[in-house]
Amino acid sequence: MTGTMFTDHFFTNADGLRIHYRDYPAQGTETGVPVLCLHGLTRNVKDFEDLAPKIAAKGRRVIVASQRGRGRSDPDPQVERYQPPVYAADMLGLLDTLGIARAVFVGTSMGGLMTFVVAGIQPQRIAAAVINDVGPVVSKEGLDRIKLNTSSRDPAASWDEAAARTRDSNLAAFPARADDEAFWLDFAKKTWIDGENGAVVLDYDGAILSMLGGDDGPLPELWELWEPFRTIPALVVRGGISDLLSPETVAEMRRRKPDLGVVEVPDVGHAPFMTEPEAWAEISTFLDRVD
Repeated sequence: MTGTMFTDHFFTNADGLRIHYRDYPAQGTETGVPVLCLHGLTRNVKDFEDLAPKIAAKGRRVIVASQRGRGRSDPDPQVERYQPPVYAADMLGLLDTLGIARAVFVGTSMGGLMTFVVAGIQPQRIAAAVINDVGPVVSKEGLDRIKLNTSSRDPAASWDEAAARTRDSNLAAFPARADDEAFWLDFAKKTWIDGENGAVVLDYDGAILSMLGGDDGPLPELWELWEPFRTIPALVVRGGISDLLSPETVAEMRRRKPDLGVVEVPDVGHAPFMTEPEAWAEISTFLDRVD
């Protein structure tokens, strides 16, 4: 993990669940509104432990939360609440608790969908948005792959096994890293934790997978939630070989919002970590333009 220090905190959401978040203070002179980082389906605050310090070093306070049922946040006994509109409400509650009226939203995959939800209900809260590898049209192929990759929750016997299984699940998205053992162990450390009796276990409540839905029919399109972004500065990051966000969807997003920034990360699928040189260069420049 890179240098900037953070502090760990919890807040209690409207359903009485404790939500874990990390607060990275702005380094040096504060340059603009805070940044709120929102992770993907089975991830947690560790997903941003490399990106958040880079943003904080630019003079931005960074808030990163683990959604309910992930990481150190409480699981939800009512599994039907494991869905983006509920998570979005949690995050608005967190911003209210922290006295943050507006933030730059940085959302990966599900976190991007959460950002769409906020744009639909409280667009004034979004000063700008970085949408990472998701759009109003979600590829069924990509969602099916996610379902397949999350189908086994068996514990691993060691960190080496956890890293190997992480590689097996994600190699298609990071083919250039095939032989990079350090990358896969670091990836595993972001998504697994030490369990009981020496086992290593996945760091999320398996019940969230029950809300992914069945295989019947096309997925709903969310173009109405893209409309508010006509007046919200936005940057889309796409993995160059992503199977979740198609070039056609990005093109339509840009047609509806001609000033949309777009960057592709070559040889990376779903989803970039946004610390890749191509992604970070664009994100850094984008943040410089946002008050």
